[in-house]
Amino acid sequence: MERFAVKRGLVKSMGGNAGLAVLATRYFEDVNVDSDGKFAASFGILTSVQGHFDEQGKLSVEVEQMKGADLGTFLEASGGREQAMESRRRWSGFLDEATGYTPKQRGDKAKEEAKKFSKAKSAIKMAHKSMELMSDLPEASIAKAHELIAMLESNIEEGVPPSESQVKKLNDLF
Repeated sequence: MERFAVKRGLVKSMGGNAGLAVLATRYFEDVNVDSDGKFAASFGILTSVQGHFDEQGKLSVEVEQMKGADLGTFLEASGGREQAMESRRRWSGFLDEATGYTPKQRGDKAKEEAKKFSKAKSAIKMAHKSMELMSDLPEASIAKAHELIAMLESNIEEGVPPSESQVKKLNDLF
């Protein structure tokens, strides 16, 4: 499952998952939509594309692509290479429209999000180490640290990037 940041206001202007499904019909074939508005489709080497906008307003997609002998057979067939290139072009075009970002911007957003997760994990490790090494910490500070750690770990587990202010609060305790 991949998650992509979506430009602010795009989900609403597109019409949510229903609009996303309509967009999918322009790029893929055999589009089916379930009662929750999640779509499933395919095209060329993309044997399965499933997607929807999640609760955090991100584009959540799962893609399966041909591999191995199946891919080799597909590419060797008449027009196979062109169809494979068209599959990649359609996938990229779909992501561009569904997220409102270019490939470079999507990459930058992903790096930014990964950095937030990394900072949070680092702050948690440092907090645990500080509590282990400092013997004169007040109980209130320890309790607050555990509360902040639990909140950060919950965000990490849910795939929600922790805010910088949450990480800063934990770091400022020590």
